[in-house]
Amino acid sequence: MNRQSNTYTIIYSTVLVIVVGVVLSVVYQALRPEQVKNIENDTKRQILAAARIVPENGESVADLYTDHITASYIVNTEGQKTDSNIDAFNVDVAAQSKVAADERLLPVFECKTDQGLKYIIPVYGAGLWGPIWGYIAFDNNGDTIYGAYFAHAGETPGLGAEIEKPKFQDQFEGKDIFSPSGDFTSVAVVKVGKEPQGQAWVHAVSGGTITSQGVQKMLYDSLAPYSAFLKSL
Repeated sequence: MNRQSNTYTIIYSTVLVIVVGVVLSVVYQALRPEQVKNIENDTKRQILAAARIVPENGESVADLYTDHITASYIVNTEGQKTDSNIDAFNVDVAAQSKVAADERLLPVFECKTDQGLKYIIPVYGAGLWGPIWGYIAFDNNGDTIYGAYFAHAGETPGLGAEIEKPKFQDQFEGKDIFSPSGDFTSVAVVKVGKEPQGQAWVHAVSGGTITSQGVQKMLYDSLAPYSAFLKSL
């Protein structure tokens, strides 16, 4: 075959694309189990971080998760455990956030800590440039926040991205999400000097107004469906 012909060029290109595609597919399939494991371990790390449990040198995230997470299940908006066959760990919280509140699968993780049993709940919302998410750990009174962890997909470094820093997250410790009368109020994220009366609050990220507002909305929208469950504790 004439190597200078268009036919040769087309055949050569087609074969090359097929070979490269097959090789990439084989490599992807070979690496996929390790990728899934890494994703699962990162999720476990985030869940534990909400309960202020951080792996130290030589500690395995998977082992820490097994040691501290004593139970996980799904509840409904009436605060009752469901008989769903879906593992709470595998619930797509991002997808569930788009479902009507009374139809959502609401995962709960029970965590054993040196300060007693904690209940960890996932939260998901939108920041300035993309999704934001995290986990909130509650004391066993179902009201007081024990710890918080937040992450983001693309918030601005030094501004909205500060929600992932301890300086912002540590403010949530000790905040109550119910009023003294038992009404769900969540936690306000406000500028200095704008602190509300009768509601728990934290200070917003300086220069990250929209991201901070996103965190406030995320907390309210994500935690409200759990209010019956948390009250039952």
